[in-house]
Amino acid sequence: MSLPEKILLGDSPLTWRQVVAVARHGARLALTPSAWARIDNARGIVERIVARGERAYGISTGLGALSEVVLSAEQFAALSRNTLLSHACGVGPVLADEQTRAIICCAIANYSQGRSGLQRQVVEALLALLDRGITPRVPSQGSVGYLTHMAHVGIALLGVGEVSYRGQVVPAAEALDAEGLEPVRLGAKDGLCLVNGLPCMTGLTCLALDDAERLMRWADVIGAMSFEALRGQIAAFDPDIIALKPHPGVQAVGANLLALLAGSEVIAESRGIRTQDALSIRSIPQVHGACRDQLAHAAKQVDTELASANDNPLLLGTPDDYKVVSQANPHGESVAMAADLLAIAVAELGGIAERRLDRLVNPLVSGLPAFLVSQPGVNSGMMIAQYVAAALAGENRQLAQPAVVDNFVTSGLQEDHLSLGTSAALKLGRSVENCRRILAIEYLLAAQAFEFHKPKGFGAGTGAAWEALRERVPAYDQDRWLAPDIARAADLLADRSALDGITARIGGLQ
Repeated sequence: MSLPEKILLGDSPLTWRQVVAVARHGARLALTPSAWARIDNARGIVERIVARGERAYGISTGLGALSEVVLSAEQFAALSRNTLLSHACGVGPVLADEQTRAIICCAIANYSQGRSGLQRQVVEALLALLDRGITPRVPSQGSVGYLTHMAHVGIALLGVGEVSYRGQVVPAAEALDAEGLEPVRLGAKDGLCLVNGLPCMTGLTCLALDDAERLMRWADVIGAMSFEALRGQIAAFDPDIIALKPHPGVQAVGANLLALLAGSEVIAESRGIRTQDALSIRSIPQVHGACRDQLAHAAKQVDTELASANDNPLLLGTPDDYKVVSQANPHGESVAMAADLLAIAVAELGGIAERRLDRLVNPLVSGLPAFLVSQPGVNSGMMIAQYVAAALAGENRQLAQPAVVDNFVTSGLQEDHLSLGTSAALKLGRSVENCRRILAIEYLLAAQAFEFHKPKGFGAGTGAAWEALRERVPAYDQDRWLAPDIARAADLLADRSALDGITARIGGLQ
């Protein structure tokens, strides 16, 4: 049995792929000596401020609109504990364990910069949650960018609240005790550090990036199947034409389509049957490519954020020569915008897929039996599956409404411009799930359309994709319960190894 991957953080920034490895695949996260030295140095600055009785936001003062309230030294630990308890007021469905793990991972990445000032043992306790499989139960709603999600993580360190542990939901104190872990004793600034920064939106967006990247590769495969089933005109993907639109995504998708369709007898016999195809068919490189470029942009923004220090205040220098700066690095505008733009791209990816699959079921344009069933009339075939895809595409258009342009005033006018980045990341995740199901329906329909083109040979990649689906979902001869078929196809789209197996037949996809 192989040991889980170990990721060392501290000598170089964490990447979004490494966050996914920890959150989703069980990789172990550890800090380098240099990271621990930075954390200890920042803590030394906090301790010097406390010893000198200096005034510094969140260390010796209240928070937000209470920043002018100066506290006595004996109140600092109580402020940290009270910060977590009062801020842990989220509502709504609980996040999946992998989502909470991604948030914790991103919080640790922030602390590793050594600009926060929390105690070493707090970071050690967060690492222990990841390593021991103790995952705080975090309500998904209630964040305008930060605060509530991490507060629910933070109270678990105190032994308060509930956690997922060994497949059960148990009190946090019980899970800590089972692992021989003591509740954390907080000090000055610890509570503020635990709720500050951008781990919520960043961690959630990391997972969405992973899912969206996989779906964009699947979309090329499935789009190529629909193109073939509808006897598309391959001239639209001529490399000389694609080269005239040098967006990186367009170039990659154009090459993918030609590789997937290579050797197709259906395509070869269809040359010249029409002057040009509908836009949803001939613009696959341009639309899928634009979506890929937005994915690349979002990934760059998230990786940059993971390399950032996102506390307020930030601590610079050494305990002997320091400055404490109140600023706005916890503002999540960059990640919020990236998540919103990617949600638009995902909506477009699902939107064009819905247009393609609609053509597959329409005998007026497909040249195939109505609704892809051999005896239409007595059988409804794939008629209502298209309705489902249309409903999901419609929901994704609603989710594509940017969150970042909304705004509220919080904390008694102190925080009067908000990113809504956690909302942006959460709706991005929902949009990606909707898109997966739209593509699953297109996959089912394109594979069913292939049944009417036999015994002609299919493309090297599209044929492999058809065979992969047929291993799980049989051909559709007459009406049957369709929901399980859609679910099995959607599960296949969540299987990265299945995609790799298909694309290995053509030497991989770009």
